[in-house]
Amino acid sequence: MDIQAENKKEFGIPKSAMAIFSVASVLFSAHAGGGFATGNQENTYFVSLGWSGIISLVLAMFLLTMTMREAMIMYNKFNLKSHKELFEKLYHPFDKLEILFEVFFDIMVVMAVAAAVSGAASALQQYLGWNYYVNIAIVGAIILCLTIFGAGVVRKASTYMGIAIMFCVLIIYIVGIRNAGNFGTVMSASFAEQGFSQVPHAIGNAFTYAGFQCVTLPTMLACGAIFSGNKNHAEAKSMTVSFIMNTIALGLAVIMLMCWQSTYGSSEAGMVLPTLTTLKSMHMGWMMAIYGITLILCLTSTGVTTTFAFVSRFENSKIFSKVENPVKRRMAISAFIIILSMTISLVGLTNIIKYGYGYCGYLAIAIVVVPFLTVGVYKNRKA
Repeated sequence: MDIQAENKKEFGIPKSAMAIFSVASVLFSAHAGGGFATGNQENTYFVSLGWSGIISLVLAMFLLTMTMREAMIMYNKFNLKSHKELFEKLYHPFDKLEILFEVFFDIMVVMAVAAAVSGAASALQQYLGWNYYVNIAIVGAIILCLTIFGAGVVRKASTYMGIAIMFCVLIIYIVGIRNAGNFGTVMSASFAEQGFSQVPHAIGNAFTYAGFQCVTLPTMLACGAIFSGNKNHAEAKSMTVSFIMNTIALGLAVIMLMCWQSTYGSSEAGMVLPTLTTLKSMHMGWMMAIYGITLILCLTSTGVTTTFAFVSRFENSKIFSKVENPVKRRMAISAFIIILSMTISLVGLTNIIKYGYGYCGYLAIAIVVVPFLTVGVYKNRKA
């Protein structure tokens, strides 16, 4: 037996393959979070397009994974140490333009927290019947407390919540498609009504969706650094695997929602939480209970971890240097970002995803997606 080869295996699987799958899973987990699980993102950007929404989601995942691939290749090839250095390298000789990504990232963080607060508040309203605005205050207070006193526990729990909710919603998607039994009819009717008229819109939505998902880029750089010095095109392989994973999950979600669009689309609450409304109409009480709990926990943990990341970034800045107590400093920053996010959440989850994520997506097309797929490709191949 080749001992050296055996040492390179983990659970009988080569460690290189494990690393490739692990990095692919990071992007999948980041994409398929609480916002994805509500069904609102899919409904806003793909379901409304009819049959061309299928083309749009495939293109969106292709653009996202290709952008991440080129970013990781550049990061590792030039031995860069931060996303700031990466964008300076990408934009060189216009290095100062890297501030554009910082602006995009900070805005998306606020939008992500606002979406988490709004989504959790909407879920509480549907499950318990509580007032939406009261729910916003409750969720905001919980996030504030956990960010200050218990962020470490929630950050660990968020991983398991993410796995639980994705396992749950994938079952829902498969069962929902089977129970509807009308996918072929829906596609035929959509094509007969729209023809190819929505294809340009579908292409635009694909770029926008891929754009705002690029907020995960710093995380992917940190995880993809494991491939540094690797000559077997591991970055490309990991993103190929991630493309398959994300396309299947997003595809199932969109197809299921297309089949049940007439059900959840008949009410405002249904448009906010399409997956939950669809599940109610299937009369699967046990699954609805599990889904509701995991959804609220996942959205809350997303709000906590995102807020905590924002706090960690700014707690040592000059603005807060006069606040000597670190707990008070974190409390001040957390309160600021949560109050801002709670204010934004008053417009509702659908508007946050449609306009907040949408405009950030437009910005990311110009400063992330297109640059990496043009200048990035050129610099990576030239080096």
